[in-house]
Amino acid sequence: MNRNPSDPTPTSLTKPAPAPTHSPVGPLVGPPLGRLIGVDLARGLAVFGMYAAHVGPDPSQGGVTGHLMELAHGRASALFAFLAGFSIVLITGRRTPRTGRAGRQAVAKVVIRALVLLALGTALTLTGTPVEVILAFYGLYFLLVLPLYRLGAGPLAVIAAGTALVMPQLLYVVQHALPADGAGGVWAWPADADGIVPLLFTGSYPALTWIPFVIAGMAVARLDLADTAVRTRLALTGGCLAVLGHGGSWLALHLVPGALTELGAAAWGDGGSAASAWWSDTWGYPDGSTPAGLLVASPHSETTLSILANTGVAITVLAACLVAVDAFPRFHALARPVIAVGSMSLTAYVFHIVGIRLLGIEELPGSPPHVLLGFVVAVTVFATLWSRSFRRGPLEWLLGRTTKAAELVR
Repeated sequence: MNRNPSDPTPTSLTKPAPAPTHSPVGPLVGPPLGRLIGVDLARGLAVFGMYAAHVGPDPSQGGVTGHLMELAHGRASALFAFLAGFSIVLITGRRTPRTGRAGRQAVAKVVIRALVLLALGTALTLTGTPVEVILAFYGLYFLLVLPLYRLGAGPLAVIAAGTALVMPQLLYVVQHALPADGAGGVWAWPADADGIVPLLFTGSYPALTWIPFVIAGMAVARLDLADTAVRTRLALTGGCLAVLGHGGSWLALHLVPGALTELGAAAWGDGGSAASAWWSDTWGYPDGSTPAGLLVASPHSETTLSILANTGVAITVLAACLVAVDAFPRFHALARPVIAVGSMSLTAYVFHIVGIRLLGIEELPGSPPHVLLGFVVAVTVFATLWSRSFRRGPLEWLLGRTTKAAELVR
């Protein structure tokens, strides 16, 4: 695989941001908006979920710990991708898309961020850690969805739904059409990293089936998230999508003759039952030899039902975070360390990759609980202390400085 790791802009609805004299990408368009602290809380939770998926105990061990770890697998990265849509909309104009010179500079900012993420993700992948680094994929997502930045919530929601319905089937066809040993040459450059073909089709987070999360996030970011009615509809929509995805998969696996048998024969993994494929990936993944794999909703299965389910979970988490920080002041105060982590999630993400490399962790997941606790405590303490003096995390600040070049666009 919640301020998204690429979004350095702090956000919240609970306290107004000071009115700027100008936009970071040009003349101010519209009135200054309040900051979305609930989004940062969701990003912070996604960071912890990513840590759990990478340096936590193996879900296949079962029990309460195993089930808690399993909830993070795939869902944290989907939440990150969903919130990536917020990054694009925040940069290009949340309620009213920027136009003219300001719009061109905003587009340039997104492109620069995308290129930085592609380079940083490739560099982290080349370190040889066992983590499937998501940052290069994020960079590609940004470039692919950028042409949609002027659309409103309705059209974006329709496109998100359409891509969720079509792209998984297209990916299935493309993966079967690719050579068994993958594409070589320039498509696989650099060696040991993610080339264009893996980023689009065969990697851990193929763009074809992950951009629906980003587009859905863009659609939600266009809404008036301070409105109670909007939050209520979001929560209901998220719950319905989660039930539709997971419940639809459960029904399909049990009603389609031979589906569970085919999946059990085609799967690889940790010995889990194919009957759990409607929500868990402890059973493994289908090897692509059977269309029955399109019926599962387990994380990383790259199916329509999986996208619907994980989008629903992401929307529900966001709605809950927005409500919690506004409705419960005491909770807001207690959650400030998590919000601080969410406000510098790029730094937090890179921190755990570097930590895994320095500690020599080679098997993921599978670390004992105290390793996960150590990572969580370390990043939370750092983020809390840093945020007392600085508005942005260190890598977020560097990324912001890099995108200053967009101001040269005329």
